[in-house]
Amino acid sequence: MGPWQRVLLFGSVPLRRGGGVTAPLRGSRALICWRQLSSVDNETLTQRRKQIMSRGLPKQKPIEGVSQVIVVASGKGGVGKSTTAVNLALALAANDSSKAIGLLDVDVYGPSIPKMMNLKGSPELSQRNLMKPLLNYGIACMSMGFLVEETAPVVWRGLMVMSAIEKLLRQVDWGQLDYLVIDMPPGTGDVQLSVSQNIPIAGAVIVSTPQDIALLDARKGAEMFRKVHVPVLGLIQNMSVFQCPKCKHKTHIFGADGARKLARTLDLDILGDIPLHLNIRETSDTGQPIVFSQPQSDEAKAYLKIAEEVVRRLPPPPE
Repeated sequence: MGPWQRVLLFGSVPLRRGGGVTAPLRGSRALICWRQLSSVDNETLTQRRKQIMSRGLPKQKPIEGVSQVIVVASGKGGVGKSTTAVNLALALAANDSSKAIGLLDVDVYGPSIPKMMNLKGSPELSQRNLMKPLLNYGIACMSMGFLVEETAPVVWRGLMVMSAIEKLLRQVDWGQLDYLVIDMPPGTGDVQLSVSQNIPIAGAVIVSTPQDIALLDARKGAEMFRKVHVPVLGLIQNMSVFQCPKCKHKTHIFGADGARKLARTLDLDILGDIPLHLNIRETSDTGQPIVFSQPQSDEAKAYLKIAEEVVRRLPPPPE
């Protein structure tokens, strides 16, 4: 109810009678005026809604030079999404050296790719005035972390964030890529919708731990992609089990098979399990991801297997 509606309803707006005398609206007269005004406002809102709906969703436009886009998402932060995105990109390249892979970090508020990929510096500009990705381990990378100081917080409102996302999507010279892996921010907000609605996405990968709290939000993430018609390739169960390095006893710190149960509920596939292992954390922190630095380890092999499952579920690339 707007201010004028409230005022009219309670009869405190003076209206002129003949001869210039004013009298407040009371009782049934106030109610009649309020209903009339409500009717007008409802009609206005209805017309406005029709105008907005008639515009439809923004028309998707492919990223120049990119054959297929894979988004890595999670409903909740802290489940290892960025670590998974980095190692997935490296695993895609390791499984097929003929493929060109890119990695785009659209987590504007908390970019992790620069540190995990051991990259620093600002992008150079091409002759077309587009940003050139930074390259390491054979992966072309772009992130908001390259455009701001490492310790500087990004204190932006929604419009500025959306402008930054548009630049990261449209003003990067990727060359020719077979796969572009996009590390999405956690949640189901503006950034996720903007990316999903503005570019064609070959498939989404949802990362979650087996913990019930994380699974609640992972389900929301999967349902969001379905609503915007992005195919969900499957779930990755991260931090699935911890094995003691001394006695080899296995402990399910975050619960056992929670993501598998969710996958069955949503009629999705489990792409693979990633253990909770010290080497994954250490190699990520030092900027030497485990798929690159320890390719023969069991942990790296888990990522390589997941990359195979992802590619197997992708639709054929566009002609």
